[in-house]
Amino acid sequence: MTNPAMAGEKVAGETLLAVENITLSFGAVQALIDVSFKIEKGEIRAIIGPNGAGKTSMLNCVNGFYHPQQGRIIYKGTVRPQMKPHVAAAQGISRTFQNVALFRGMTTLDNIMTGRNLKMNRWKTSLLPAALYIGWTRKEEAAHRDYVEKIIDFLQIEAIRKTPVGRLPYGLQKRVELGRALAAEPELLLLDEPMAGMNIEEKQDMCRFVLDVNDEFGTTIALIEHDMGVVMDISDRVVVLDHGIKIADGMPDEVKNNQDVIDAYLGVSHE
Repeated sequence: MTNPAMAGEKVAGETLLAVENITLSFGAVQALIDVSFKIEKGEIRAIIGPNGAGKTSMLNCVNGFYHPQQGRIIYKGTVRPQMKPHVAAAQGISRTFQNVALFRGMTTLDNIMTGRNLKMNRWKTSLLPAALYIGWTRKEEAAHRDYVEKIIDFLQIEAIRKTPVGRLPYGLQKRVELGRALAAEPELLLLDEPMAGMNIEEKQDMCRFVLDVNDEFGTTIALIEHDMGVVMDISDRVVVLDHGIKIADGMPDEVKNNQDVIDAYLGVSHE
């Protein structure tokens, strides 16, 4: 599947998104404390840490669901003001969720089609053609459906395209959710534990799809994942959070051997 908006090679050193000194709190609870890191264009950037480290809170800040009290987010060279998630999506930021968030009564095809909503130019049509489903409206619908069919082929889920997602096993639901995120043609794809709850075979399949999305489309990916084997295998760089604080940032091998990271995952207290 070719996507002009996403296609391209990795560009080393070109920053797509930077978070600078992000601090987020909920009353007396501090979820993130002065966190800074960059995501380079075309890379797979892992965000890891123990439960409660602030990983999902960081993704929620990036896509506009949370608004940090301090710090700033720079996307494609522009300081981004506080915005709603649909505005972030319109600017090329798409995501999946820790818990599957699909329309369970709708088919695989229709769920993925919802990812095209922001691409549909219904305002270009007059009321009558839209109501009668003629002219540009019909052509637009066909074009979006064709794009979604290509995603279905890419993710190898042709056999379940007409199946209500509520009937699908968990691993396939995760794949459908990935398809919906891809339907938005993202420049930055946020994946929140895409392999959680999967068996070994399902994890292997999802790893392959994540790598293929990154390699074939040039899509930049920010990935939260607890499986350290997966993180070390597919990530270009890793940032580690612990209790809302960044404790490490670097290449997978560097992070794996960092004593602060080892202590955080083993639960060793700091004197």
